[in-house]
Amino acid sequence: MAKSKDARITIILECNSCVRNRVKKESMGISRYITQKNRHNTPSRLELRKFCPSCYKHTIHGEIKK
Repeated sequence: MAKSKDARITIILECNSCVRNRVKKESMGISRYITQKNRHNTPSRLELRKFCPSCYKHTIHGEIKK
């Protein structure tokens, strides 16, 4: 059977400030969230403001490639 072309796809959101600042050695690592988006309504890359436990504040998390 052919692969389904569902509108909903699973994406990974990664903290932009942790990636830029190269995360401190004592911290837990880069913050990542898994969520879904509708590819018909939002064809561009998704950016959401989420809490980052490494930075201890709300930062912008952007969509990354799998």
